[in-house]
Amino acid sequence: MSAEVYRTTRPGLLGAANVGETVQVAGWIQTRRDHGGIVFVDLRDSTGILQVVLDPEAASAPAAVLSGLRREYVISVTGAVAARGPEQVNPDLATGEIELVATELRVLSPSDPLPFQLDGRVDVDEALRLEYRYLDLRRPAMAANLQARSNAIRAMRRVLDGRGFLEVETPTLVASTPEGARDVLVPSRLRPGRFYALPQSPQLFKQLLMISGVDRYYQIARCYRDEDFRADRQIEFTQLDLEGAFWGQDEVLEVLEEVAVAVTRDLRGLELARPFPRLTWQEAMDRFGTDKPDIRFGMEIQDLSALFAATGFKAFAEVLAGGGTVRGINAGAQGLSRAGLDGLVERALALGAKGLVWMVVEEDGSLRSPVAKFLSDDEQAALGAALRVSPGDLLLVVADRFQVVAKVLGALRLDMGQPEGHDEIAFVMVTDFPMFEVGEDGSLTSMHHPFTSPEDVTEMAESPGTAASLAYDVVLNGAELGSGSVRIHNPEVQAKVFEVLGITEEDASRRFGWFMDALRYGTPPHAGFAYGIDRMVSILQDQPNIREVIPFPKTQTGADPLTGSPSRVEKEQLGELGIEIAPAVLAIWAEEESPT
Repeated sequence: MSAEVYRTTRPGLLGAANVGETVQVAGWIQTRRDHGGIVFVDLRDSTGILQVVLDPEAASAPAAVLSGLRREYVISVTGAVAARGPEQVNPDLATGEIELVATELRVLSPSDPLPFQLDGRVDVDEALRLEYRYLDLRRPAMAANLQARSNAIRAMRRVLDGRGFLEVETPTLVASTPEGARDVLVPSRLRPGRFYALPQSPQLFKQLLMISGVDRYYQIARCYRDEDFRADRQIEFTQLDLEGAFWGQDEVLEVLEEVAVAVTRDLRGLELARPFPRLTWQEAMDRFGTDKPDIRFGMEIQDLSALFAATGFKAFAEVLAGGGTVRGINAGAQGLSRAGLDGLVERALALGAKGLVWMVVEEDGSLRSPVAKFLSDDEQAALGAALRVSPGDLLLVVADRFQVVAKVLGALRLDMGQPEGHDEIAFVMVTDFPMFEVGEDGSLTSMHHPFTSPEDVTEMAESPGTAASLAYDVVLNGAELGSGSVRIHNPEVQAKVFEVLGITEEDASRRFGWFMDALRYGTPPHAGFAYGIDRMVSILQDQPNIREVIPFPKTQTGADPLTGSPSRVEKEQLGELGIEIAPAVLAIWAEEESPT
């Protein structure tokens, strides 16, 4: 028995060159129009849309069948490709010069009425879209995002395969390791009371591959972090993970540029100039107030501390005397009312500042501000020169500890200057990150992860709060796409990092003994990086939310409306794993199930 044929070509592949041919196509009904008995159907598949003419007199199908056709029915149609008349050409369709005159139609699958329309003309609640994600992905915009994601990964593989990288898969059930976020834990049935962790990244395994003699490694890796959800974060995500032996920072950044250029070319049709701009972490913080700088616009932060070194303005003088800094930005001509200016002050206070000084440049160059009377003429003139003012400009100044000033001015800069949309594509490399982050209580945590190499081991041991690392990030339009570093390949240095972090020898041996042992068997110098694929594609697709480019994402609360996860499991299954639900949780369940 021969296999049934559903199509001999695809709707979007047909054109004027096919006029006169008899073909068979299949797909979904996008729209249906009845013109006096003759039915016109727009047939859609992933290649495009084709108009099909269905005439009962041509015996394509009985009239009862044609009258019953509805949107999203799946049909197969055989017919002749015909040219449309000049008045009927549809310039909005790639196939707009032709139509298919049907001689046979088969309904392969009917469709119930849709929970929402797929043409994008009606706003749909995201929870409903995610519940019916399989329908949502039929919408042209979502189908384009899915195609872009595939194209991006294809471009990444093309570049790395061309450079001799080896694609290697690493485990997804691993030991829990401290990498900056909560692990997603998986209980073991065979070893009750013990847990696997899903990998936050393949960090240690890709380093093991370097020890194994793999010269260049990559994989499209699924990773898991139990973090609070945001527009650009999910509990599970995908990254391009890569590592290389006998590699330094410059070689890694060169490959990252090549990957970014290839992906941008394939998704946006843009040819990016190389090399990408580079900033040290300190330069980024000084100029932009963040280690994720958006360099598509100016409005850079200026250090005004020296200008006000001898100021009589008490608020500035006290901060400078206490080791703080005074910095400001020229926000340009904003034309804000007094209420708008007061709103900026409230925003600064919410960000942690003790206050915000605003000044508006008048036509004569003087400054209109509640604090202008406290500043000398020389200080006002110097301030104008430092911020390169023009009449109408709004100046914003903050005096506080550097960390506070950077945070506040960096956020205000984005609030007031970041361009809408993503028409411009601006990559920047940020290097020389601090080795550690210092908590308010003086505690240390790794800025990236504890396997990052310090620039100077002695400095790290003697002054860990100011020590620099060999770490680097790639930033696109103000969003961090990923991070990487030169890794520690000396076991003594790795032990010293653990010691500085307060990880005891016993704890280090329990959690990383297998890795520390591996370092002692001839470990080459190595370095690597990980690109966040979801975030990269979302920006290049002009999507503000990564959920739009993930095939089956979770909501902001971590729920999956499609499958109902996370879900409860049977008591017997929990018993096999040696797990009991805490009474407090059972009480919450009972309250959720209560009819009141």
